[in-house]
Amino acid sequence: MRKVIVLFALLLLAFPLLAGDPSRLTLASTTSTLDSGLFDALIPAFEKKFSCKVKVIAVGTGQALRLGRDGNADVLLVHDPEGEKAFVNEGFGRERLSVMHNAFAIVGPSQDPAKIRRQPLDIAFERIVATGAPFVSRGDQSGTHKKELKLWSLFGGKKSSAYLESGSGMEATLRIALERQAYTLTDMATWLAHSKELDGLSLLVENDQRLYNPYSVILINPAKYPDLNHPLAEKFVQWIRGKEGQKIIRSFGVDRFGSPLFFPDVITR
Repeated sequence: MRKVIVLFALLLLAFPLLAGDPSRLTLASTTSTLDSGLFDALIPAFEKKFSCKVKVIAVGTGQALRLGRDGNADVLLVHDPEGEKAFVNEGFGRERLSVMHNAFAIVGPSQDPAKIRRQPLDIAFERIVATGAPFVSRGDQSGTHKKELKLWSLFGGKKSSAYLESGSGMEATLRIALERQAYTLTDMATWLAHSKELDGLSLLVENDQRLYNPYSVILINPAKYPDLNHPLAEKFVQWIRGKEGQKIIRSFGVDRFGSPLFFPDVITR
């Protein structure tokens, strides 16, 4: 199913979205919101409340922003603050609003050959480089990929000599890391949702403020693309930032993991 979603997203990059049914909304978002299962809780509730259908295009944040620039999505839910600010400043987004957050973490082989377990973040990156340990990057201009590149730059600018790019979403990248017994940067939501399927990988480095991972919702500027479904997009923004949407975010994952996979930023109680 996810392969179909990605293929559809690639087709949209080449062919513009046509104005269509006002009861249909096209939402471009990240793979983490899909892979974690969050949309399985959010989207049906929104569709039921507003008697509509939501088409989710789950790609890296870079591609989601491109879909917005090309007028191929009505609304975005993404996690690359610098890219989002540029998108709005360039006039493609009407506004950028906080929705939720979680965190990134480094996972890797349970035997931990680079000895990074519970080390400070800078020491962990230095040891991965020093030992030449395999590291899998998403390499897809996603929010996770952008964060990873910033961390390499922050901690000396060198990458592991065994660095490779998956060009894939987070779940696929984690599976490649398992196969290659490599380290990788992951969002916690995708990791928690799939960690039981990834025996051989362990959570090694977390709980660092530099691993903060905020998500924002962005309305496309109607002056750029007047034919998009702006009324329904506005309803989505109000809903996901309102009591019902924030409550779903706050409770999602608690039954399975004892804690939410995402933390609401608007209504926290």
